[in-house]
Amino acid sequence: MRGPAPTLSVIVVTRDRPRLVADALASVARQRLAPLEVRIAVEGEPLPAGAADGLLEVVVVECAAGQPGRARNAAAAGARGEALAFLDDDDLWRPGHLAALAGALADPAVAFVYDDCEVALERVGEDGARTVLARRVIARAWDLEVMRRDDYVPPSTWGVRRALFERLGGFDAAFRYSEDWDFLLRAARESAPRRVPGVGVEVRLRESGNASADFGAERRACLARLAARHGLETPAPKTFWEVAGALGAEVSAAPDGGGVR
Repeated sequence: MRGPAPTLSVIVVTRDRPRLVADALASVARQRLAPLEVRIAVEGEPLPAGAADGLLEVVVVECAAGQPGRARNAAAAGARGEALAFLDDDDLWRPGHLAALAGALADPAVAFVYDDCEVALERVGEDGARTVLARRVIARAWDLEVMRRDDYVPPSTWGVRRALFERLGGFDAAFRYSEDWDFLLRAARESAPRRVPGVGVEVRLRESGNASADFGAERRACLARLAARHGLETPAPKTFWEVAGALGAEVSAAPDGGGVR
């Protein structure tokens, strides 16, 4: 039995990336289904002027830097939407993303949904211009065994009922990294996430600086903590680009040899 689509609060976290967050928020403004509100956790520099133009209701929350889980929790506190949709400042939503999530959440038995994503590998020039080098698509139904090995559901694809988020206490702020993977595994114990087919999100990764070889000791310690909590073999650190490859996603060249954003 389907009910009305829930209202949505958008949760954005940004830290010292004015061009990226402006692009991310512009992708929210282009949604065919407007959110009830956009709540932005700002770590570091203030939100650039004009970044939220085109959005009807915006709440800005200033947060200490370096704790993305805590920042998301701070932005979600006081949210009025019946469900939460998360967006990282370096990702983009396609125009039908929120409508697809809300449609799936119209089923009252569903508490967590996600759609497919395209991972774009980019090179960033000295002038800030971004050239897309290649793309991979992650399009996979929920599979707990795979998720226990590889986190293949980026938070920018999520739609989560606020009641579930609050019942779980939000993100565990003790995790500086992998807090999204931890939340997803905890949420899955209560309600198996449901995939909404179709690419609704572009996850943007830099050619350098996002490689798993660059992951430091603290990130690896968070993975070890994740494994201990959920009874996993300690996962190898991977980017979403690498996860897409591990899942067998084909590499597609960017149109015309690479699109500059």
